[in-house]
Amino acid sequence: MGLGFFMSIIVGGLAGWAASNIMKAKTGVLANVLLGVIGAGLLNWVLGKVGIYAETNLIPQFIVACAGAVGLIWLGRKLSD
Repeated sequence: MGLGFFMSIIVGGLAGWAASNIMKAKTGVLANVLLGVIGAGLLNWVLGKVGIYAETNLIPQFIVACAGAVGLIWLGRKLSD
């Protein structure tokens, strides 16, 4: 079932904020939410392709979203160089 729409937005926003702090990126609220939600979706997809599936609970999805957002920030910096 997953987290649901509103909880995904909340977890995505928190994960994006955490990733922005980890990577010292200056992003706003909307960018944080987008980073977290898109990062979670991409990393869940990549992990699923290699046979790893994150639990649909709050904490595992937050960790995946945070890692995905960090990856997106890193990728964005590499592409802009």
